[in-house]
Amino acid sequence: MRIAIVTGASSGMGREFVRQLPYFYHNLDEIWIIARREEKLAALAQGSAVPCRIFAGDLCKGEIYQKLEHALKEETPDIRMLVNAAGFGKVGEVKKIAHREPSAQTAMIDLNCRALTRMTLICLPYLRLGSRVVNLASAAAFCPQPSFAVYAATKSYVLSFSRALGAELKRTGIYVTAVCPGPVATEFFDVSGKLPNKWKDAVMAKPDRVVKKALLDVRKKKEISVYGIAMKGAELGAKLMPHRVIMDLLSN
Repeated sequence: MRIAIVTGASSGMGREFVRQLPYFYHNLDEIWIIARREEKLAALAQGSAVPCRIFAGDLCKGEIYQKLEHALKEETPDIRMLVNAAGFGKVGEVKKIAHREPSAQTAMIDLNCRALTRMTLICLPYLRLGSRVVNLASAAAFCPQPSFAVYAATKSYVLSFSRALGAELKRTGIYVTAVCPGPVATEFFDVSGKLPNKWKDAVMAKPDRVVKKALLDVRKKKEISVYGIAMKGAELGAKLMPHRVIMDLLSN
């Protein structure tokens, strides 16, 4: 059985991956969709062009992984694509977030880094020649960001992990792509709060376009997928300019 697995599938980028995957992979037998909100997953499955298997649960708790591991051992599927799309962010200074929501920043690390890594490790034995791993990073991964400090740090981890894992797996014919968009018009900002820089509103992208670009880049075996001229400029700027200069600009 040939499958794709998508975390964070109930909304945003994860949901968009589920919607677009059937157009890029015509021979999928199932898409396994993972998120906390079962009713959202059920609605997504109902409209999917490919049968979906629902795994409802919290990726920061062990039960969902037990369910997934059991299903993988029972079915021994060929995972054609793993999409790690689950994640969240919080806007604000570290001290202020800690005062307002004491556990939010460690929860970011748990979901954005630990859960992504655990999911990848569970799925690795079921990846085959030509399989893809797609990890949702962010343009925030390119440079430390004041008022987005922990989120940017978690996405730097995702980018670094993705590139190193991709180098390790390349000889086996398995490819890893880190998707690094700028601001995307999803529910993300309902949780994160207002963006710290007004200019980010001007480069807000639509999720369907970001995902389409990502899937095209995945097909081309690219290490990193960056949508839009502005974010490609940000990537280049982070390589050429001292990070302290960029952080000063972001702080203004």
